[in-house]
Amino acid sequence: MEYAAIGAGFGAALVTLGAALGIGIIGKSALEGSARQPEAAGDIRTSMLISAAFIEGVALFGQVVCIVIALS
Repeated sequence: MEYAAIGAGFGAALVTLGAALGIGIIGKSALEGSARQPEAAGDIRTSMLISAAFIEGVALFGQVVCIVIALS
């Protein structure tokens, strides 16, 4: 039973790390795109926020799954 809790902890850490890296890459790419085409900054920002929201949703789902595994 304790191995499940340890695995859930590692899983939660990996989910958080993956989400942070994904949002960081999105932000980097959006800033580069805005620097290259300042007139498209609004559209790029909107796309970045939508993508970040989807990543956060998947990360939240992953965290919930890890919590359920830890509690079972």
